[in-house]
Amino acid sequence: MQNIASLNDLDLRQLQAFSAVISSGSVTAAAKVLQRSQPAVSRLIQDLENTLGYPLFLRNGPRIYPTEQALRLHEYVATALTSLQQIRLRANEIWKEEKTPLLIAATPSMSSGLLPEALALINLDDSVQILSDSAEQTAHAIITGKAELGISSLPLEHQGAQVHWIGQSRCVIALREDDPLAQKGQVLLSDLMSRKLITPYNPYRLRRRYEQVLRKARVKPAGVIETNSSVNILACIRSGLGVAILEPVTAYGLPVAGVAIRELDVEIPYYFGVTTPQSKPPRPSVLALIDALKQAAASLLPEFVCLDAGEHARVIQLLHQEE
Repeated sequence: MQNIASLNDLDLRQLQAFSAVISSGSVTAAAKVLQRSQPAVSRLIQDLENTLGYPLFLRNGPRIYPTEQALRLHEYVATALTSLQQIRLRANEIWKEEKTPLLIAATPSMSSGLLPEALALINLDDSVQILSDSAEQTAHAIITGKAELGISSLPLEHQGAQVHWIGQSRCVIALREDDPLAQKGQVLLSDLMSRKLITPYNPYRLRRRYEQVLRKARVKPAGVIETNSSVNILACIRSGLGVAILEPVTAYGLPVAGVAIRELDVEIPYYFGVTTPQSKPPRPSVLALIDALKQAAASLLPEFVCLDAGEHARVIQLLHQEE
């Protein structure tokens, strides 16, 4: 039985060629990206397959298709190559004695709906990197000190994270503009009976709360379409696939043509918070951005209320009571 490739057997050029072929879809396109000849890229792929002991691509004339093993491997290769690129950048900054970029971790709704508005309010001298991920990964980036600023929905019950302020607004209903319900200024919860809902995939945060409200009102949807992206939710609504009970940051911060936003007759509060690592004090640019986020939220979100960080325990208790 062939031995599994050791770390010393893996060639960085082979991994780069593999990732480029997966991303670009062909050896020819990958060769252009890597500025290598097509035969050289093909040779690197073949050498990597020989090292791993299994095929990465299926050949059909001039076309190639990634195997299931290749798609699984690419997830880890892409992460590793991104990490190496970060090392190169940090090493270059140290050599040039430049300031490290301000890395901001935020959930997709915050990174697309609120953060750009806040960044536009201030003139940062620092370079900025935005890491858009789940609420759990956003919290992890703050706790480990990878990110200097985090923006995420509540709860934020994590040691190692300093909460600066909490935002409160209310959820809305998003639906296609030509939907009859869009003619109403306020949509009743009962109007959602037998309608298909577009929902977040994560069942443990906002989705759990509004599903409890629906059950309490005995409103049963016709079915759900799940997605891990708020942008996907809006795209599905625009295509007429259903309606969504949506958090307000995406609803008002990322308007989509063909999608109408209306108030619900039932208030479903939405809470989000701004955090920094407890392990180090925030630099002045982070403090400036924390204030700018508050200004942007007040301007963007109807009925926005900014709560002091000391209110965190009370808000968490309210969320637990709703459950």
